[in-house]
Amino acid sequence: MAAPSIVATGLTKRFGSFTALDHLNLKIEGSKCVGFLGPNGAGKTTALKLMTDMIFPTEGQALLSGISVRTDRKAALSNCGVLIETPEIYPSLTPREALGMVADLRGVSPGARQGRIAEVLGEVKMTEWIDQRVGRFSKGMKQRINIAAALVHDPQILLLDEPSTGLDPRGMAEVRSIIRGLKKSNRLIFMSSHILSEVTEICDEVALLDHGKLLFHDTLANVESRFSKGQTSVDIGFARPVSDADLTAPLRAIDLITSWDRVDPTHITLHFKGEPGAVERLFDQVAPLHLGIVSFHEAGNALEDVYMSQIARGD
Repeated sequence: MAAPSIVATGLTKRFGSFTALDHLNLKIEGSKCVGFLGPNGAGKTTALKLMTDMIFPTEGQALLSGISVRTDRKAALSNCGVLIETPEIYPSLTPREALGMVADLRGVSPGARQGRIAEVLGEVKMTEWIDQRVGRFSKGMKQRINIAAALVHDPQILLLDEPSTGLDPRGMAEVRSIIRGLKKSNRLIFMSSHILSEVTEICDEVALLDHGKLLFHDTLANVESRFSKGQTSVDIGFARPVSDADLTAPLRAIDLITSWDRVDPTHITLHFKGEPGAVERLFDQVAPLHLGIVSFHEAGNALEDVYMSQIARGD
């Protein structure tokens, strides 16, 4: 079987004078997890709906494993699991009954149906609730059943639209754990999100969308390297307030450091040239300054810096 792929060519959607998606060109191949990142209203859900023929494009086309969703919708989606927005499950049904309906619609043979339902409920960690009424479930539990429904026909491609949005912290952690587990199943997972930590934690690649336009698509490591231009940062905490005068001269003497920012009287952020081994060498040069350092760690989320700089550039 050929490797799964998602291709968008000039994919555009206009609603009157408003352009929700503007000539999206994107090619993703192979088993991996790709984060489709962007702020609310960037066009992520519109793109996913176009990729699944839920709405029709103004221009361009989308192909799933080489098959156009417009010219042969059934064939294109036969090997694709989809969770877009927040579908509802009949509250009077059990997971066994609800997934049985989906399996029937998806063409899973009657002989394989119960085994497949048990398998996907195991993947989403809902086995013990297989015969409980869905109406009694928490929002996070319902979302896990929704993910199971997308998996019941064992697709190679999985399209997820902000799967953890609206859940409490525990529910979000559970959904992320499930998606990490799904990465081991040789699937192509394309997951929209506006949560940076989620993408960093789960995904192998990231595509950033803003105002309907694709800003970039690359591996996380390449994105951070390309846009940070070799720069990275560390946060440093001191046991007591340290003045700018006490810091300026000794920090200027360290060649690795390009600049530094004051966070508060006892914290600063150092920006430095981020070649391999630089953090360790920087620590070796900063520690002997006898400034009362009590903490030293890499600053924030590198993807967050890239995200904010690119989104701000598009405003």
